[in-house]
Amino acid sequence: MKTIRQLSARRAGGSTKAQAGRPASRLGWLDALRGVAALVVALHHFDVLKMLPDRMAAFIWWHADLGLYGVMLFFLVSGYIIPASLERRGDMRQFWIGRFFRLWPPIVFGIVVALAIIPKGDGSVALFATDHDLVYLAANSTMLQDFMGVWNGLGVMWTLSYEMVFYYMVTALFAIGQHRRSGPLAVGFAAVALLFGTSIASHTLTHDVASTRNLVWGSVLIVVFAFACILSGRQNLVRTGAITLGLLGFVLMYNNSRAPMYQTLMIFATMFAGTVLYRAEHRQIDRLQAVLCCGFVIAAGVAVAWMYNRDGMEQNTWTAGWRAWAGSYLAAWITFGIGMALRKRRFPKPLTWLGAISFSLYLLHVPLVHTLQHLLEVPKVPPTTGGKVIWTVEYLAVIMLASWLMYRLVELPVQKLGKKVSKAVDRRWPVVDPLVVAAAPVGATAAASDRTEPPVPVEVGAGGAGGPGHRGH
Repeated sequence: MKTIRQLSARRAGGSTKAQAGRPASRLGWLDALRGVAALVVALHHFDVLKMLPDRMAAFIWWHADLGLYGVMLFFLVSGYIIPASLERRGDMRQFWIGRFFRLWPPIVFGIVVALAIIPKGDGSVALFATDHDLVYLAANSTMLQDFMGVWNGLGVMWTLSYEMVFYYMVTALFAIGQHRRSGPLAVGFAAVALLFGTSIASHTLTHDVASTRNLVWGSVLIVVFAFACILSGRQNLVRTGAITLGLLGFVLMYNNSRAPMYQTLMIFATMFAGTVLYRAEHRQIDRLQAVLCCGFVIAAGVAVAWMYNRDGMEQNTWTAGWRAWAGSYLAAWITFGIGMALRKRRFPKPLTWLGAISFSLYLLHVPLVHTLQHLLEVPKVPPTTGGKVIWTVEYLAVIMLASWLMYRLVELPVQKLGKKVSKAVDRRWPVVDPLVVAAAPVGATAAASDRTEPPVPVEVGAGGAGGPGHRGH
């Protein structure tokens, strides 16, 4: 009988541990959202609307933009999870080593693959296509190229510039202990977008080759200095490096955005609104504050579209007009809301699998569609319905297989390597006077602050684009 009780206790303990460990594992709903975002972006660049009946395609075209929908959904996911990832670690050096191994190796691999397979004369890869290759390489290596007046190495990498500036801002806020002020930041960005949507000029720092070159090399020097400070592990230097990154990101975003300023500001408002949702869920801020902040950001997105994304400005956002911009933005929020409402349920494995390979899918789909179209000699719009269906299935099958292979053979190994490098760095150069940031909930009720907060979830996927994170995005 005693043995039976011991076995039962062990099983119960094991079950409890397993349940406790689940929140720290990959969150299925976030993976599912990333998968949806990546797939929609891939279909958008596939010109999937041309495969649909004309009336249906026209309705979607005028009321939504699939690309904008996908990247806004990516940005919401990144806003929700990236600050949580930094705070879970509590160590900026570990955070940035992890970011490096999650982003840079897959991007380099994706560019190499694209250069190897794209047809001659194809413009999918901007690197090595100009007389300023070294400047373009330097800009893209920082992932700030979209704010430097430099072409993106891969066209989809523009979202990664927004992700990177967001990381810089989050890092700086963490360093000065203001990382939980997500609500005022989200509202502030949205309010400035409303009031100064087209009044703030884009590309004020880069007028010609010389100014672009100077901005790139100056930024590279600042980034190297800042990361040297962060990697030192010394509290005063870490704080200096983090604040330097935040200031650089803000200056580039505010003065040299390629997109119209209302879209740029709404992207950052959206990411910080995603952080607001995370903080409300974990009782770090009051729920009413979260509702008001996110409600304002959503309303501002629709208003900004109606006020500014018209009369020719829509050409700078690659949308059909204000309805398409507003419809895509609302749809991204609705999708995220549905995912969050169902977060405690188990999501279908195909969706979570799609989320796991989403970063590879995001990087590879454009070179692959161009290469397949060239190799198979497929017309941009097959003349028959059967031809359209077959071409779509072929495209999806190839990009899924290629993305899965890249995820298994590139992303997972380099992520494991990153963890080993992070541990080795900590052993060799221990953190001196670690940066301590107050962890008390901001704006929470006394009752809420007495509760045990759920563990901070680990980040999902490999990117932020994409994410656009990140995508993403």
